Amino acid sequence: MIEPQIPLTRDIVLVGGGHTHALVLRRWGMRPLPGARLTLVNPGPTAPYSGMLPGHVAGHYDRAALDIDLVRLARFAGARLVLGRATALDPDARVIEVGARRIAYDIASLDIGVTAEMPGLPGFAEHAVPAKPLDTYATRWRAFLAEVAAGRAAPRVAVIGGGVAGAELAMAMAHALRAAGPAPEVTVLEAGENLTGLGPRGGAALRAALSDNGVTVRLGAPAASVGPEGVTLESGETVPAAFVTGAAGARAQDWLAGTGLPLENGFVRVRPDLRVEGRDDLFAVGDCAHLSHAPRAKAGVYAVRAAPVLHDNLRALARGQSLRPFHPQRDYLKLISLGGQRALAERAGIALAGGWLWRWKNRIDQGFMEKFRDLPKMRVEAPREVAAGARETTPLCAGCGSKLAPGALSGALARLPARAREDILSAPGDDAAVLEVGGTRQVLTTDHLRAFTEDPWMLARIAAVHAMGDIWAMGARPQAALATVILPRMSEALQSRTLAEVLEAASAAFAEAGAEIAGGHSTMGAEATIGFTVTGILNGPPVTLAGARPGDALILTKPIGSGTILAAEMAGAAEGAEVAALLDAMIRPQGAAAERLSRAHAMTDVTGFGLAGHLMAICRASGVAAEIDPEAVPLYGGAERLAAAGYRSTLHEANAAAAPVAGAQGPRGALLHDPQTAGGLLAALAPEEAGALLDHLATEGIPAVRIGRIVDGAPAVSCVAGAAG
Repeated sequence: MIEPQIPLTRDIVLVGGGHTHALVLRRWGMRPLPGARLTLVNPGPTAPYSGMLPGHVAGHYDRAALDIDLVRLARFAGARLVLGRATALDPDARVIEVGARRIAYDIASLDIGVTAEMPGLPGFAEHAVPAKPLDTYATRWRAFLAEVAAGRAAPRVAVIGGGVAGAELAMAMAHALRAAGPAPEVTVLEAGENLTGLGPRGGAALRAALSDNGVTVRLGAPAASVGPEGVTLESGETVPAAFVTGAAGARAQDWLAGTGLPLENGFVRVRPDLRVEGRDDLFAVGDCAHLSHAPRAKAGVYAVRAAPVLHDNLRALARGQSLRPFHPQRDYLKLISLGGQRALAERAGIALAGGWLWRWKNRIDQGFMEKFRDLPKMRVEAPREVAAGARETTPLCAGCGSKLAPGALSGALARLPARAREDILSAPGDDAAVLEVGGTRQVLTTDHLRAFTEDPWMLARIAAVHAMGDIWAMGARPQAALATVILPRMSEALQSRTLAEVLEAASAAFAEAGAEIAGGHSTMGAEATIGFTVTGILNGPPVTLAGARPGDALILTKPIGSGTILAAEMAGAAEGAEVAALLDAMIRPQGAAAERLSRAHAMTDVTGFGLAGHLMAICRASGVAAEIDPEAVPLYGGAERLAAAGYRSTLHEANAAAAPVAGAQGPRGALLHDPQTAGGLLAALAPEEAGALLDHLATEGIPAVRIGRIVDGAPAVSCVAGAAG
């Protein structure tokens, strides 16, 4: 029986990776809504959990412990992840601006948090760090702590703002500075006459804890400016500090003021069902929202409690059903870290402190984070009966990892009839065809990619760079492209949106290389696939696979390991930051590198058949052998660890069989056969030119390295230590 393919009809966009949205994504992954396409927009691949920030600052947790991996979470939820900061929203056009991108929605939700920036305080932007956004603060704090430990900075800290957050961070920083060695000087500056945020008993316990941590509290001390020497008070006194942070309350994101949405002190006003007042298709949650029906302080507990309501209401709205209200609790238990592994608990006027409370808080925090570290495994039922030779396999990889096996391809090409036309100057098997057209040599190639990301914009950009790789490898300049776009079944409105994103991304990539999209073909299918047929113009003889000479240096312009990382990402094992870094490298064009390598004796782009396979193609075409130093081959971050853990692309086994490498061992040896998508250029050139060329490439930001050499012998590839020279 053929399973029906439910068309996509609704775009639901979550702006911001806050706690509410993270929990919604987890719930969505466990019960997705057919027909809805979910998108998450966030500045980075991770989102910090605020409850563990003081523990990280104090040194109890490493940085990774408080990060929610949004790449892994989006994969689990079947959502696309757009890495970028939202800067504008047009609620009438239903469009969100993320940098230069415009993302349309049918339903959207804002969970963008707040900032602790103090633009009205002179010198704050230049000499201080806001406590929010948390990731920026955490990064700057660890850098300062390292400077103190190295003796390059004085252990003096000033915290502007005497609320719970400011006091908690002050004690955490004092604890960490003591552990680093020098006696710290930490001062909390509060404009009011009392610390804020707690009742009388809780306030007294907090003041005692600050004193125990050696933190000085200055009440009635409003800041007038921040400078390189510290904080100047309105009284004229300067409080010396080498690190100044602001925690004087939450401030809404500035760009919300330009949206035309109803705001309360900059925060988005929402109704009981969490929809923005006056808008039926837009929600707001977390610290960026103001609950008009039940105003509450900014606290993570409300964000967590709102998640089930938002999840249910997003589904209900997408299905045309009624929504339910959010009823926030009036009070909540406050658990405050006290620097060391002690905590203060306060609720309903009762306050307690002790080590057991920190352990309790730690269990709560770890339990929350465990929801995202150990995502439920969604099992797929295997068929009861299979044909002979069919064995259980891992899911088919995408990108170049889904290419046909090199042996199957070469066997089919060998059976093609001999070339008969005089205006076709190349034979099948080179990177691209070379044609003689009216006295001009034109290069022609085609390539397409099965989707490995849910973001069609990113896929199109990478596919365009990938397709131009063959043109650049032949020493030509891209000229024109025909697009082939296959989209999964979706409504006409979503077809229009998606195709617009694809063509926008691809057109920009080709334009940067001096080429244009001249046409193409589109259709719907079982899954997204994007490809391009590209022409290029040669101003001289083509750089082919043949021509490598003994003694030539081998230069590689990009790291390898993309197939392994993408395979691990499919399994939920790759780290989000590693995947984000890989995607960023994959969209970088190779035109500048190709120009520098135009004098190469032989060149190819490293794609589906892996570094070993493409190097073997050079060896066979040139009648030579090659030696590479596996330690010199650059790897993408995380690739070696994941290869050691056993992650492989589905094409890996066939690649290894088609191009065996003598002496290849361990994970680095395995990665030589890893299929690459939008990989680098591999060039053989005179050794005396290698040094200067690498210097030129480095100045242009191209991470090219020398990985080996061409030697006499029958076509073969070997691993030899020191072969990179």
